[in-house]
Amino acid sequence: MVSAVFHSPLDAATAHATPAVAAKPPVTAVAATPAPAPALAPAPTPRVRTPLDLRAFWMRVLPPLAGFGLLLLVWELVAMSSTTGFPTPLATWQQAVTVFSDPFYSKGPNDQGVGWNVLSSLQRVALGFGLAALVGIPAGFAIGRFEFLSRMFNPLISLLRPVSPLAWLPIGLLVFKGANPAAIWTIFICSIWPMIINTAVGVQRVPTDYMNVAKVLNLSEWKILTKILFPAVLPYMLTGVRLAVGTAWLVIVAAEMLTGGVGIGFWVWDEWNNLNVANIIIAIFVIGIVGLVLEFALIKLATAFTFEEVKS
Repeated sequence: MVSAVFHSPLDAATAHATPAVAAKPPVTAVAATPAPAPALAPAPTPRVRTPLDLRAFWMRVLPPLAGFGLLLLVWELVAMSSTTGFPTPLATWQQAVTVFSDPFYSKGPNDQGVGWNVLSSLQRVALGFGLAALVGIPAGFAIGRFEFLSRMFNPLISLLRPVSPLAWLPIGLLVFKGANPAAIWTIFICSIWPMIINTAVGVQRVPTDYMNVAKVLNLSEWKILTKILFPAVLPYMLTGVRLAVGTAWLVIVAAEMLTGGVGIGFWVWDEWNNLNVANIIIAIFVIGIVGLVLEFALIKLATAFTFEEVKS
């Protein structure tokens, strides 16, 4: 069954008379985009002050002050209980002001200021220590490098090292026929052992891999010494130097007491003969301060040339 749809003629005429109008899209208002503002420089970051750690500060300051205070207290008690005129800290301080007001006076070979005496002792230490370094450091390298030399000299070092340095002083007086070279000889013989032993131990502790690489590369003995051994042994060598200087400064005082002449040791003995105990105490502090300065300088030198893993 077919169904037909009939349209009215009026509807068809209306459709031809009225054209189709396309639907216009709605107009959307576009807001004007503002221009970007210029970038501002970042505000400086306010510097935050680290608060002072008062506890750490007082922990660094108070213990040394307490130690010196205890020393002065014991010193004062000993002086108060002494019947032999032991000087008090105040009397010693007043005498020190007088001594250091003119430390470089000279009134003859046996009457010179404390400054000249300290310089004379340092000169002897420098000569004896320098000679010991020239002999001891190369000897330590050779003993540590070659097993034959190690077996040859280890018994001799073990025999001679425990001997008191002052026991060598008469040998120096007999051989050199003079007090000054005998004192230098004593410094030499007491300074050489730490440098030999520490340098030899440093050479023996060089890793075997380093030496194997040197063999593979067929390096000469000079190259091995300068490129491998010396950088690795330097921390040990500087430790030996530091120990040797401390020993030398200890020994020179005793050697000068026995040999006489100008020096801090002779100054101590001369003041004892004059029963000037205050000057002896001043000399003790001077010896300690000079030794402390030498030790501090060598520690700084060793720190500057020591590898990080060996510093501790």
